[in-house]
Amino acid sequence: MMAFFDFLHDLDGYTPDMVTRMKRRHERIVTPFSAELAGARVLDLADHDGRWSYALAEHAAEVVGVEPRPELVDRFALYPQDALHRRVTLVCADIYRDLDTRIAAEETFDVVALFGIFYHVMDHYGLLAKVTQLRPKLILIDSEFIIDRNPMIQMVKERTDNPLNAIAHVPGQEVTLKGVPSTAAMDRMAEVLGHACGWADWDSLPFDQRDTVRDYFRDTKMRRRTCVLRPISGQSGA
Repeated sequence: MMAFFDFLHDLDGYTPDMVTRMKRRHERIVTPFSAELAGARVLDLADHDGRWSYALAEHAAEVVGVEPRPELVDRFALYPQDALHRRVTLVCADIYRDLDTRIAAEETFDVVALFGIFYHVMDHYGLLAKVTQLRPKLILIDSEFIIDRNPMIQMVKERTDNPLNAIAHVPGQEVTLKGVPSTAAMDRMAEVLGHACGWADWDSLPFDQRDTVRDYFRDTKMRRRTCVLRPISGQSGA
């Protein structure tokens, strides 16, 4: 296994299993796209403490990470102060407001990453439409999905005091709603926005390496998957 995230062992909040999980995911959601990331300008939405921004900077020329929780943004200062760190700019902002500002300024990005955010929102189509206006050549979405042929979104309650969950939308809100889209819904949204929709290959991961990424292999309809969107030539976002 590659040792890209070994430095996380030195950071508070990361257990050995969590570091192993990060490595397994890195092999599936970053490494296969290294050629498309090479020299790219990347936007990483809801980037937590900058971990995926830092990983994407291994290949990209510039990574802009957006995270609404300031305490998580501050944690990025604990990451190695190296060339990868210098390629990353973290912005503390609401991702929707940040996207609106960038769209108004006619900014563009080669790659947009939505790792762990797409199933913590309710307006999936609206978010993806905004991302499309940045004209990316590649959109990576690592999220939970409902494995179903019906294009639907399942509503789930979750607490806002967990930094891995959705943020509060009104003052004092302790529980909010998130929407988990079906794979068919993802296909439909991609289609109407001019993207070809594919899925990363998780099934080839050996059984003895699945212990820390069990959510990708649940024997239920809801499981984690990695969606890969690329613009269809001649359509929106191309």
